[in-house]
Amino acid sequence: MKAKLLVAHPLGNMNVREAARALAEGGLLGEFWTCLNWSLDENQTPAKWLPARVRAQLARRSFPAELRGKVRTAATWREVCRHLVNRRNGSALGAWLSRHESGPCSVDAVFRAFDRAVARRVSGNAAASAELRAVYAYEDGAVATFRAAGARGWRRLYDLPIGYWRAGQAIFAEEAAREPEWAPTLTGTRDSAEKLARKDAELAGADAVFVASTFTRETLRQAPALRAPVHVIPYGAPAPVAEELLLRRDAERKNDAPLRVLFAGSLGQRKGLSYLLEASALLGPRGATLTLIGQKTAPDCAPLERAVQTHRWVPSLPHAAMLAEMSRHDVLVFPSLFEGFGLVILEAMSRGLPVIATAHTGAPDVFSTDGAEGFLVPVRSAAAIAEKLELLKNDRARLQAMRRAALARAGALRWEDHRRQLRERVAETLGDGAAS
Repeated sequence: MKAKLLVAHPLGNMNVREAARALAEGGLLGEFWTCLNWSLDENQTPAKWLPARVRAQLARRSFPAELRGKVRTAATWREVCRHLVNRRNGSALGAWLSRHESGPCSVDAVFRAFDRAVARRVSGNAAASAELRAVYAYEDGAVATFRAAGARGWRRLYDLPIGYWRAGQAIFAEEAAREPEWAPTLTGTRDSAEKLARKDAELAGADAVFVASTFTRETLRQAPALRAPVHVIPYGAPAPVAEELLLRRDAERKNDAPLRVLFAGSLGQRKGLSYLLEASALLGPRGATLTLIGQKTAPDCAPLERAVQTHRWVPSLPHAAMLAEMSRHDVLVFPSLFEGFGLVILEAMSRGLPVIATAHTGAPDVFSTDGAEGFLVPVRSAAAIAEKLELLKNDRARLQAMRRAALARAGALRWEDHRRQLRERVAETLGDGAAS
């Protein structure tokens, strides 16, 4: 009998659901565990009675049809509490409930409770043990699950969606010294020794590690406990827009108009935000307009508060609205200092946006050539970002060529290719040969 996996992630992000789909398509998925599972079938749910904003949030926890019969939930009340607190985090009670790591409704508490619940399922899963013989779990939510799986002799597959923590801590310490005003946004510096030790315990227990970028794999050279092979499988892009639509929008643009620049991601210094803001200031409002999409990572960062008042700021958008917003811009800047991949890179390219990014992202794994679909710039270099923006502002023919190249490249980097590669590597790890 082919071994099947239990896949577990509390939040069910885009990359997680694509991993679960990959395994389901290959007949490898036994169960998919998450915190919330919402069906938008209006014959079964009161979705039409809910406010549009709530429906949009719940849509992020709705899963493809091939997964729905396999979805199980755990730690649901904590995840609901986390969302409610995040919407009312200005109160003292909200601050206590969401306090980093120790708050009962913090994201860390959600991951820990979820991990314990999945571990109980693995430990007590006697009836299905002939079918389920492996787990596929994610950083911060795998230590108890791996311990239980190891006790049963199951294979343990680990997905690391961001760089290894020791590399991150070194970068954060350097950045806090360079840009002290931005230090409150470097939330990773607040991680406890206990939390960091759990990360190493997860790596030590893994039989295989899956990452989305070469950068993440390189950071794992600093992991003393790692013994497992590391597989790099870049993510995929949404279906690209038609090139005719892109050409029509370009024709409507005035050559002397400011460049429409977009940033999408959490608003903090891990993403290199101060360097983009400095580059934008170098160009001035006649050179470029800047839109920031993302949640603030700290409430007490003075330069971040100035930025969201100076530039157009959108705190959050559903996925479809995000793609539509991308289509209204000329270029995405993603100057991250420490990343795992950065799905927004491929999402922007699928809308015909060239991308300016650092090598600490998935951009080197995505661009066919530096300067074709986007530009690679050094970390912490506002001058390099400004130089590339100035080039695109003054050379509209180059901008249009890069927009078409980005669109074509996104069309070649499909989610189905990501799923196929993941299935093959997982099947090899389980010893079942190539998956169908």
